[in-house]
Order: sequence, then C-alpha cells, then structure tokens
Amino acid sequence: MEKTKINSKRFEGKVAIVTASTQGIGFGIAERLGLEGAAVVISSRKQKNVDEAVQKLKVRGIQVLGVVCHVSNAQQRKNLIEKTVQKYGKIDVVVSNAAANPSAESILNTQESVLDKLWEINVKASILLLQDAAPHLQKGSSVILISSIAGYHPQASMAMYGVTKTALLGLTKALAAEMAPDTRVNCIAPGFVPTHFAEFITGNEALRKSIEGKTLLNRLGTTGDMASAAAFLASDDASYITGETLIVAGGIPSRL
Repeated sequence: MEKTKINSKRFEGKVAIVTASTQGIGFGIAERLGLEGAAVVISSRKQKNVDEAVQKLKVRGIQVLGVVCHVSNAQQRKNLIEKTVQKYGKIDVVVSNAAANPSAESILNTQESVLDKLWEINVKASILLLQDAAPHLQKGSSVILISSIAGYHPQASMAMYGVTKTALLGLTKALAAEMAPDTRVNCIAPGFVPTHFAEFITGNEALRKSIEGKTLLNRLGTTGDMASAAAFLASDDASYITGETLIVAGGIPSRL
C-alpha cells in the first residue's frame, strides 16, 4: 500500500480480523485499519508469510496479532477467532478476503474437485468464519466481504470464479438482513489490482493495457484504493449503509 499519511483514527479501540492478509489487498486493508487505530488480526496459510507481514505492520506502529489460518480448515478458523478473543476480548470488524485462484477452464470443462474448491473457499468459508465470529461481534460491528468486478461480468477466462463472486453479492444482502441491526454487512467489488493473486492478468502487458483502456481513469486499481473503501465501509462514517456492494473499479462498466 502507498505510504500515505493517515490522519483519521476511526478505529481507535476496535479489533479487526482480515483473512488472507499477508499480501495484496488483504494486507492493504489490514494496514489501513491498523493505521487508523485498530488492533488488527492478520492471517494466511503460511507461518513465514504471517511472520513477515506482522513485522511490516509493527514497524508502522500497528498493534497486530498474526495467526496461521487456511480458511477452508475448520480447526484453523476456530483458532483464528479464539486467539483474537483471548487477546482482545471482542471483535468489531471482520473482512473476509480469502479467495481461490481462478480456474482458466470453461465452466462445462471444470472438474468437480475444482468447482468444490472455488465454492468452498470463495463462498462457504466466509459463512463458516462468520458463524464462529458472530457470538463475539459487538453492537455497531461491521462485516465486509470482498467480491470482484467479475461478479457482475464473469469473464470467459475465469467464469466460475466470477460466479462464486456473484454469490457473495447475494450473501451480502442475506447476511445484512440476518445480522441487523447490531452488525452491518457490506461488500466491495474490486476491479483489476496488480497483486500476486492477479499476476496472470496484470503481468501480461497487452492484457493490462486493454484493461486500463476499459476503465474511465486509465489505470489499474491499487491496494490502497481498496483499503480506503474498506475503511470507509467498516467505519461509523458508513453507519447507515448495510447490504450494499461498493464497486471500486475505476469506472469499468458494472451496472446501471
């Protein structure tokens, strides 16, 4: 994330969990919430990645706890919540950011095991994580699901991934109704952001130029762009917003 000066402290005294947060968009969101005063709990599958990310955040003066968590592992999900509650006693913000890499196969050629993996990590894990977190969420808490612009227009090269991201739009609406009025649930649909996750797209110069041309702002997104949107939705500045999806895609066509 760009090292911008953050003057706001909207998350002072708050505890935020961000999954898949040792790099890319997840790390950017965790860093932003931390710079605004939150105690952040970061996680990903590898201990080495967790340790390195914790150090980067500590250097910036952020209060941080790192926990290894593969979101499709029930025991590791429970451990993530338990460690958070043991250390901080509560949860105010949950950002569900973990996603499986897209399959390049067409939907009708996708193996069942791949369909299961995409569904399990991109949709089901968010639900199961929130089942564990819900008893500890405070009044006025906020949940953010990370979808994708691909949820509105699943591209041929990542069609099934796009469909799982479409499911998150509906899940946002359903959870917002179920968790109201004490917890707000919103969603962010990022456009194309050059991260390790999206390397197969953004690493291709011609493809990159073509995507930039589809935006109105003539550039790809940054992790900082996504972090700013997440910080807004998670904060009391968005206290009258729930059940909504904020598209952060530089004006790439999405919907009317």
